[in-house]
Amino acid sequence: MGKAKKKKLPFVYQPIGFVLSWASGALAGMAFRRAWMTLRHEEEAPDALDPDRGWGEILLAAAVQGAIFAVVQSAVNRTGAKAIARSTGQWPVADKDDRD
Repeated sequence: MGKAKKKKLPFVYQPIGFVLSWASGALAGMAFRRAWMTLRHEEEAPDALDPDRGWGEILLAAAVQGAIFAVVQSAVNRTGAKAIARSTGQWPVADKDDRD
């Protein structure tokens, strides 16, 4: 009985995970804009296809954006998983051994 309940929880968590991913993306976007303003004193970060920007500037922006996104996404997902585990007593994602 416990195993059936454990298998159902990841499916229940999927919509919550989707919302958390969306929220972490929005939060990461805001954090990146602030970080770019602090680093370069510009409101707009360079786009990879901007002909007026150099490689260094474009790659710096991409690296900063990627790092911020990864940190924010991990923090939001971990917080959500811990909240689900506290409220249900189960970790919301199946063990790696159960994933095949």
